[in-house]
Amino acid sequence: MSSNCLIPWAKPQFWGDEQRYVSDALSSTWISGGPYVDRLEAAFGAYADREHAVATSNGTTALHLAYLALGIGAGDEIIVPGFAFMAAANTALHVGAVPVFADVDRASWCVTSADIERQLSPRTRAIVPVHTYGNVCAMDGIMELAEKRGIPIIEDAAEAFGSRYRGRMAGAIGLIGTFSMHATKTITTGEGGMVLTGDDALHQKMLLYRSHGMGRTRYWHDVAGHNFRLTNMQAAIGCAQLEQIDLIIAKRRRMLAAYRKCLIGIPGIVMQQFAPEVDPVPWVVAVKLEPQAYPQGRDAVMGELEQAGIETRPGFYTPTRMTHLYSADTLPNADNVSDWVVALPSFPTLLDEQIEFICLQLKRLRR
Repeated sequence: MSSNCLIPWAKPQFWGDEQRYVSDALSSTWISGGPYVDRLEAAFGAYADREHAVATSNGTTALHLAYLALGIGAGDEIIVPGFAFMAAANTALHVGAVPVFADVDRASWCVTSADIERQLSPRTRAIVPVHTYGNVCAMDGIMELAEKRGIPIIEDAAEAFGSRYRGRMAGAIGLIGTFSMHATKTITTGEGGMVLTGDDALHQKMLLYRSHGMGRTRYWHDVAGHNFRLTNMQAAIGCAQLEQIDLIIAKRRRMLAAYRKCLIGIPGIVMQQFAPEVDPVPWVVAVKLEPQAYPQGRDAVMGELEQAGIETRPGFYTPTRMTHLYSADTLPNADNVSDWVVALPSFPTLLDEQIEFICLQLKRLRR
């Protein structure tokens, strides 16, 4: 493969009826809410085996909706991982809560019950495990800890739609699960999100907060709500995507297997580890570089890959690196992962020969 042929980090793919469904939504004149929203919620909930699904404008408003439904507010503490996309922490700040950061496991890059327990306090109102890159946190211990302490679990499964833990889908294990349908995610609506719960009362609260706090009486506000709604046109895309979920999952798993075949056992390159009880659907395939093999540093490696026509992303920056926003204790594992992780091109139509080229360039950059 020519080195001047850019391999993008992500690329959305349309699989079947997206255009037809969007055209149908336009023709129906249902532009905001409408039948495709209802259809997507029903199909999403059925796929996850969860009673209630609430579509939202994006994955961050899905988290916001969960916080509002639980009544989380000023002074409450929410435990989140130190290495993860920071939507859960940022949304906590917006409702006046305090994000408390727990370290992560060095191998899975996900938070564990032991990490969480060290950060518990009388002010803890929720625990938000984030299923990073399509991995699933060790939920048995987290659920046991949460139930013992009476603390609700909000699973941030934005990156893990389709991944399973002991047969249960990520985001359908805790009290509430949230998802993203951003353009890069496993299924997409361009922007979009979803909240799952089995709790009837929480479901009703989320429906209320999602649509301006209005119940049955139009323009009467029961609560100070938001407009977190997904449009009918976006939902139409999501319906078509979800119909092809088995194909999408198969292609993403093939991508992970191809990367593992090329990279497992290469000195200086460490892949994210999945526990035996986890059946992952990778959002992103990422590797952690060892400093001894890559003394030029992670960012220099990314620059060299870009020169070879390969687009990458860094690991998520930790709160200890963003002290202008967050306060956090020492997070040695999270900081180490953050400093040395490279997220490689990851999309379901990535070709095996492209993966081989990426891996070859990565191996050639070892010192």
